[in-house]
Order: sequence, then structure tokens, then C-alpha cells
Amino acid sequence: MAGGIDTVIFDMDGVIFDSETLVLSSWKEVADRHSIKNVEAACHECLGTNSVVSKKIFLRHYGQEFPYDKYKAEMAEVFFSHASDGRLAKKPGVEELLKYLKENGFKVGLASSTQEATVRRQISEGGLLNYFDQIIGGDMVKRSKPEPDIFLEACRRLNSEPEKCYVIEDSYNGVRAAHAAGMHPIMVPDLMEPTDEMRGLAENIFESLYDVIKYLK
Repeated sequence: MAGGIDTVIFDMDGVIFDSETLVLSSWKEVADRHSIKNVEAACHECLGTNSVVSKKIFLRHYGQEFPYDKYKAEMAEVFFSHASDGRLAKKPGVEELLKYLKENGFKVGLASSTQEATVRRQISEGGLLNYFDQIIGGDMVKRSKPEPDIFLEACRRLNSEPEKCYVIEDSYNGVRAAHAAGMHPIMVPDLMEPTDEMRGLAENIFESLYDVIKYLK
């Protein structure tokens, strides 16, 4: 295996599924209903974080009286009306990459800021559950990305050493977390273009998961 690396850990939203785009459009629909301005900026800041941190970000943007939980529930209703029962679109190359990893003996983990039950449901509905040796949701660790907790927990459960792990991420907070964990971040951007910070933290930045397969080979 390349450089002694034996483990690959995936983020889910924006890496496995094309879900960040759907979350954004769902929030925009709710924002239009309730005349919430500049919701896109708040959403972009939330990328890669768990529900607790996302709520704090929205309250910082819109004030402590903002009914986040009510609007989040509305957003989720819109989201799942498009995404349930396996209808959530997968990112190009994800199944080919997962198959390659399993065939070549890599340990494969999933570390998503989304709650574990939701992660398992979406991965299962997408027919991908059998590819993953461990699944860690954002509700299983104390601190959200950009802190390294979720990746270190995935490593612990996979019985892997951080320096032998690639992490595939799309968000700034995810790349920051993987770097802080002492792992090798690979960024495959989704909604946000790479910045100079990301070019400094990520081991590589690729346009697609197909490029990741070529890199691992």
C-alpha cells in the first residue's frame, strides 16, 4: 500500500453523496418562505460541522431568538422529500473507489458530522453499508470538526494509526480536523473552492473521486 497507509476514512455529505447542494437548496426554500436573508452564507459556514455547532452559527447570524429548531425541521422535511429511499445522488466515482479499497485490503471508515442514525440510514439506502468497517456519527464525539475528535475516534475503532490514514473531505472544517488529527487529508471540493489554507493543509486536492483512485494506484 502507498506509503504504508492502510486506512481510508470518508466524510459523507459532499463526498459520498451530493447532499450539500440539496441541503443548501432546502434551506433556500425555507428561507424564501420566512424571508430569511443571506442563508447561503450561514450554510457555507456550517459545512462539516455537527448540529450543535450549526445551530450556534445560525444564532450568531440571525440572533438568539431565531427559531432554528423549527426551521431546521422544515428544512429536513424538504430535504428528505427529495432524498429518502435511496434517491440521494452519489458523487461520481464513489462506488468504484470503495470497491477498489475493499479489493486491495484497506480498512474503510466513515466519519460524518451528521448524526449516526441518519448516516446509517442514508448509507444503507444507498447500498453502501457493506463497504464500511466502522461508521462514526457527529453525536458520538464531544467536539465537532474542525476539532480532530471524530477522526481520532474512527481511527481507534478501526485499530489504525493516524499517520497511516487518508481522509477524504470536501469541507474546510473537515480538512482542518483531519490535519489536526495527524492524518493525510485529501480534499475533493464540493461547494467551496480550495483556499491557500486548504492547499497548505491537504496532502492533495483532486477534482473527483476518480482522481483519488488513480492517486492510490
